[in-house]
Amino acid sequence: MRIKEGNKEEDIIKAATRVFADAGFHNARMSRIADVAEVSNGSLYVYYKNKEEILMKILEGFWKELYDRTLELTNRDDITNAEKFDFMMDMLFDTFAENPDSAIIIANEQKHFQHRRQENLTSYFDKFIDLGERIVAEGVEKDMFNKNIDASLLRIFLLGGISELILEWAMNKSKISLNDIRSTVKFTVKHGILKNGK
Repeated sequence: MRIKEGNKEEDIIKAATRVFADAGFHNARMSRIADVAEVSNGSLYVYYKNKEEILMKILEGFWKELYDRTLELTNRDDITNAEKFDFMMDMLFDTFAENPDSAIIIANEQKHFQHRRQENLTSYFDKFIDLGERIVAEGVEKDMFNKNIDASLLRIFLLGGISELILEWAMNKSKISLNDIRSTVKFTVKHGILKNGK
């Protein structure tokens, strides 16, 4: 295995994230990624054989960070499940806000790419969503959330809704803010899942 020289691989990922967000995955070219990363085409292919591998690396990094942070959250016993759900949503939208190019890639590429491959691009995506389902299921068990909530169905509902909202934001960033999406999602879901709707 080749030893990474400096931050070349990190530069490639940053460049690819920018190129995929600007041009879209299908229109992106490896040569353009190399230009933006300021590496030779040969160096680029040392690390990644194609742009699909690069996309997988970007998504894996994004979801792994969220998974790691959410795992710590779910294991805390000093906060309620309602607070855990709230914090999880904040972490998700904060990460989108801090990494708008990654958010655009997820909104535009992840769902379509998964459908073509019939599998997830990274296990960390599933693991992150599993933690959210666990938070809700435990909230139901503790009689904090509405007993009629099916955590596995809520998972699908949230995934679809948030994905579509992020896609709308990606296409209309001047008209839609991530903070508005965040507050609307949190208000709507929490008032639906909390036992007394408070």
